Amino acid sequence: MKTILLVDDEERMLDLLHIYLSPSYQCVQASSGIEAISYVQNHYVDLILLDIMMPELDGWGTCRRIRGFSDVPIIMLTARDETEDVVKGLRTGADDYVTKPFNETELLARIEAVLRRAEGKSRERLEFKGLLWDGAAHELFYEGQPIPVTPKEFSLIGLLLENPNTVFSRAHLIDVVWGNHAFTEDRTVDSHIRNIRDKLRKAGFPADTHLATVWGVGYKWVTG
Repeated sequence: MKTILLVDDEERMLDLLHIYLSPSYQCVQASSGIEAISYVQNHYVDLILLDIMMPELDGWGTCRRIRGFSDVPIIMLTARDETEDVVKGLRTGADDYVTKPFNETELLARIEAVLRRAEGKSRERLEFKGLLWDGAAHELFYEGQPIPVTPKEFSLIGLLLENPNTVFSRAHLIDVVWGNHAFTEDRTVDSHIRNIRDKLRKAGFPADTHLATVWGVGYKWVTG
């Protein structure tokens, strides 16, 4: 199940969005832009529904700061419907704009459309310090030499490479790589990560520096 971060300073609106979306998505709530930025910096989300009129840091500023480190899809959700506000939101980096009051069916359709576009833009080649993940050929290389990996290992490292410095819980990795109906335990993820590290080390890549364990949570790809 995909995860949506709901950002609004009005608790009633957060609860309403949760009621609408929770049958189809896992919903996380943030009551301020600062809280949303912190969450996205430390957790993976598939999409953000972002209110504009918030105290301390408005939606435009929040969107701008998130775009500084993440390409996560963002839909502005606000009562401001003037053309200049819509244009400002899109130029700030938002993927779509929905005005309040909104139609539940339209909101769900727009979320689905933005998620489809995001999946379609997923890169086929990811490169990092001599490591090449080739999605089209389904091959992994380090400095031109192939690294043999299983399909699940290939998917795991691709997901981590495509979302650097983002913490993925074991549950989320299971959901994305194995599917949300798969009967898979956390230790299965740990085993696959261990195998990936071993194979990267044997190829000469500094796996321990970049494939990091976040204790009690999951894993992330560290670029620093």
